Amino acid sequence: MTEYTNKSTSIMTSERASVPGIIKRTICDMRKRTKREKMRGSVTIEASMGIPLFLFAAVCMIWLLEVQSIRISILSAAQNAAKKAAEETAVLPVLNTIGLKSDIVSLIGEDRIDRSIIRGGTSGITCWKSHVSPSTGELSVAVDYKIQLPLPLFNSPSAELEEEFVISAWRGYRNQSGNGEDTGIVYVTENESVYHEDYGCSYLQLSIRYVPAAELDAMRNESGGRYHACDKCVFGTAMTGVYVTQSGGKYHNSLTCSGLKRTIHAVEKSEVGGIGGCSRCSD
Repeated sequence: MTEYTNKSTSIMTSERASVPGIIKRTICDMRKRTKREKMRGSVTIEASMGIPLFLFAAVCMIWLLEVQSIRISILSAAQNAAKKAAEETAVLPVLNTIGLKSDIVSLIGEDRIDRSIIRGGTSGITCWKSHVSPSTGELSVAVDYKIQLPLPLFNSPSAELEEEFVISAWRGYRNQSGNGEDTGIVYVTENESVYHEDYGCSYLQLSIRYVPAAELDAMRNESGGRYHACDKCVFGTAMTGVYVTQSGGKYHNSLTCSGLKRTIHAVEKSEVGGIGGCSRCSD
């Protein structure tokens, strides 16, 4: 009887002793499963965040390559078109910005531009800031356009770019026989508001540009002012293309308009009376 009781006690003690072990193992298993689930969950979150970021980085890289390709294409085409424009200004001292843009588009290809990231395609390219400097005879070319940014935001944001360079225009041979001494000759216009010591002063030699009338609202002269219709040659609406100058505030329908011409007189400096000298070319 005693032996049986001892066996039963030992069995019960063994079972009681194994219960904490079972609980401990169960808790450890639960912790391991929880840890594995957390690891799987973190991997899933990282994957859901990493893949879109990778795709966005790839899109940005492709976009940067396209931007560089567009800039090289526009700059190359503008340089070739500027050479033709420089030859034309030697015959007629007017820079045709409409023809300049047309040559740029033709050299690049209209389909290539319309399929590119240039906002507005061919209509998004403007050249109206280009001009010829009467004093230096240099052709300054400025091509403005906007490119679409790869951001899924409202109104499709864009960035403004400008390709600008200077090319020498043909202005004939200059007289190199002068000895650099003051000859005492100055130049005045009909209104004789100031006298000029340099015949090539921009106030005397106007930089005339032929620009699209549709872009007049966005254009500003060198003083930041808007262009208004000339009361001598613009009657009603403006033509498709109009003539403007850098320093003037009027746009013209006719190249022969008196507002685009300067009647210049060469006189002795002692004959100019009490008028002052030009702020640009006189000391």
